[in-house]
This record gives sequence, C-alpha cells and structure tokens, in this order.
Amino acid sequence: MVFYRKYRPQTIGELDSKEIREKLYNALKSPEVFHAFLFTGPKGLGKTSAARIVAKVLNCEKKTKGIEPCNKCGQCVSIANGTNLDILEIDGASNRGIDEIRDLREKIKLSPMSARKKIYIIDEVHMLTTEAFNALLKTLEEPPSHVVFILCTTEPHKVPGTILSRCLHLQFKKATEDELVRSFERIIKKEKLAGEKDALRLIANLSDGSFRDGVKILEEMALITKDKKITKELVQKNYSIAGIQYKIAQMIRSLEEKDAKSGLKVVAKLASEGVEVGHFMQGLIEALHNSLLFKIGVEFVPGNSALAIDNSKLEISEIKKLIELLSTAKSELKYAVLPQIPLELVIVEWSLQPRIDTDINADKHGFSVQRESVPKSALINEQATVIKKDIGIKKPPIITTTQQGITSYSENDALWNALIDKVKTHNHSVAGVLRGCRIKNYDSKTLLLETNFKFHKDKLSEIKTREILENALREVTRKNVNIEVMLKPAFAKALAGDGR
Repeated sequence: MVFYRKYRPQTIGELDSKEIREKLYNALKSPEVFHAFLFTGPKGLGKTSAARIVAKVLNCEKKTKGIEPCNKCGQCVSIANGTNLDILEIDGASNRGIDEIRDLREKIKLSPMSARKKIYIIDEVHMLTTEAFNALLKTLEEPPSHVVFILCTTEPHKVPGTILSRCLHLQFKKATEDELVRSFERIIKKEKLAGEKDALRLIANLSDGSFRDGVKILEEMALITKDKKITKELVQKNYSIAGIQYKIAQMIRSLEEKDAKSGLKVVAKLASEGVEVGHFMQGLIEALHNSLLFKIGVEFVPGNSALAIDNSKLEISEIKKLIELLSTAKSELKYAVLPQIPLELVIVEWSLQPRIDTDINADKHGFSVQRESVPKSALINEQATVIKKDIGIKKPPIITTTQQGITSYSENDALWNALIDKVKTHNHSVAGVLRGCRIKNYDSKTLLLETNFKFHKDKLSEIKTREILENALREVTRKNVNIEVMLKPAFAKALAGDGR
C-alpha cells in the first residue's frame, strides 16, 4: 500500500496541522455535537482523513485519552476500512443533481443500523448544482438528531452562503515546513528508514504545502535509496533543485543588468534540458516576491520557495514591474506555440526599458525616491534644444499625447513608446512583438512599421492583431490611421534568395 494511504492519520493527535487539532478537540469535547461541519482548503491537506476521524470520535464504542477513538472496536475498524454502513462517503462531482440529494433526504430519516450517529461525508461539495444545494439546505436547517454532515471542498467560494452559515467551518491551510517534516518523520520512523533533516526540509519545499504530495515524494526517494539514507544531495539530483535554483539566480542577475542575451541563454538551456518553463517561472516569481518583502522590511517565512534573493540590485518598483510581467506571461503559457516564448518576450521587453536610478532622498514612507534615467541621446538633444533657444531658433514640435518622461525624444519615438504602452494594456504578447519593430514612416494617415523578422511581420498582419494595433493607435492619436508592416529590405532579399 502506498505511503499516503498506509499512514493516513487515525486519531486527532496524528493530524499534522496543530490548528486543526485544537479546533477539533474543542468542537468535539462539547456535549452538544454540531450537526454539520465544513472542511475547506487546498488538495492533499487531510480533509477527508479528518472527516473519517470525526466519524470515529462520534461512534467509538470505547474511547481512550478523552475523546480520541480507540481504533480497535468494531465501529472504528469498519470506518477505517470503509465498510461501515452508517458512514456514507458521497462524491459531489458524481452525485451533483437534485435527484441524488432528494434520495439522500429520504434515507436520512432512517435510524443508524449499528452506530450512534449516521455520518454523511460529501466530498467536493462545491460541485453540486444550485437546485441540489437548495434541496440540501432544507435538510441542514432541520436535520434528524442522529445525522451529522461533513462537507469537504477545495473551493469554498462556490458554496452558497446559506450553506456556510449552517456549518462549523474549519479551514485547512497549506502545511508549514515544520508540519510537513513532522509528518515525514512519523512515516520514516514506522518504515524504519533513515533521512537527513535537510533532505526532509527540501522535500517539504517541493510539496507546495500538501501532505499527500510530500509523502509521495518521500516514497519515491525511499524506493530510489533502497534502504539507504535519504540525503539532501539525492533529492536535489532527482528533482534538479540545485540546477533550477542556480538558473533562477542567473536569470535575476541578467534582469538586474538588463542583459537580454544572457537571459535568453538561460531560457535556451532550460529548453534543452527539458525543464518545465511554468515551474521555472513560478520559482522566479517566488524569488522576486521574497526579495520584494525583504527590501520593504516585512518579515516573511520562505515556506515553499527554495530560493530567496536578499541582495538583489533591483529596486522595489523594478521588482514590482517584473512580477507583473512574469505573472501575465505565465498566464499566457497555455496559448504559446513554444512554451519559452512568453518568458523570452518578458526578457526582451525588460531589457529595452530605461534603467532606474535611485535618488538619495526618501519619501515620507521611507521608500527611496526613484526617477527614470534619461538616455544619453536624449540629453544631447535636450542640450542642443537649449542652445537653439538661446540663439533664437524655434524648437521642433513635440507630441504631447504620451506619458511623462519621453517628451525629449523625437515625435516618432514619443508616438512609438505611447503605442507600445497602450497595446500592452490590451495584449502583452503583441506588445512584446512590437518591441522588435520600428517606425519607418508616419504621415498622420499611415503608420509604416519595419521589422527584421518574417515572424513579426506575419504576427502583426493577423486580423486580430491588426485590430488591437489600430484601436491602440486611435486612442493615442485620436485619428483613424492605417497600419502597414514591411520587412527590412536586406532581410526580404535574403528570404527571396537574392541577398546571398
């Protein structure tokens, strides 16, 4: 039998969540038993196991240690084996209709066959239809004295408030590292295995707060070691933890320097090694999140994040922007032709953004005041403008429909930055492609874009993409402007076979 089934908690004391243990002890000590419980929380935290323990507590024939079940009497054994006729486990996903709930309402009127309480455990209760919930509500309002409901769900927001208000709500939170290690140590002791504490902590970091996922990883390690000691190095080797951590650190350094070439090399390495890009991006976001909290001065528990960057050169505003870009890119993974493209576009877009200089002054909240550094070319243009003004030469007109900070650019530069910012609000990927182009010509009626890549030309020529561009351009210029895209002549010749 697999570990997570073999070592299911059988008493309240064996539950690894301290908060849940205390709440159940307090709830079940009372002589008046609640007629309905609601267990909520992410997968793999022991909601169903806790429900079965409650069933045993309410029906145990000879309790030991206060309210704890004996696990030896007929009731306890049959509940643990799943053969007790008075303990009914119902899958909400398969029995979600009103007919099933009506049938349940008729059967609950019957007294238990051998137990003191008839227990209905409804798993994934959020899957019930609206009509089924309405039918269940009537039963929860006036239940027979011999019936107790235990509702379990991973999505409590889908459970109607009328149901929530009639249940004792216990929220199962993601397990902490200490709680997970406690669970692993209990299993290792019973299996007579050997494991380093650091290895168990690393497995806890891989578990995403889930007892079930953590125990499955522990079992995999036990099978690999073949009765040898489970070491930190072994876990790192089998789950490529050290390698991913190193690559996350490399990526952050590349982002600090706005070095697109270095960042893209990391992505190429990930692709060649078969590393799942979504997993890498999640680790990168977690590392940036930890860095953000560190810089703000908030105490945090690293939890499931195996990497925390506390010496990053990135400023608070830069980290915030990167987290936003990466979060959007991660949500676009399922639509990407190649899984690495959203991450590559973030790297390219980030490298093209102006650097942030930190002023020595701080605002009233204690954060450093930041300003965007102006490119050298813009400073030269600004100085030239001042000289022209002094000798009586009029300055060229500058477009005013753009954001602050780009007025020292040429008119086309200002239009280009404003267009990209506006497109980004509609579609992050299109904005990333747009970054690889430039304005060839603009005469207020037609905007001609030039690109080096056929992929960019094809993408920007798509009907949906063109609509996004035209709408964004209309918002910026307040005009209906036609958009055309062309390949740079040298590249067009090369594609045609004339440029060799």
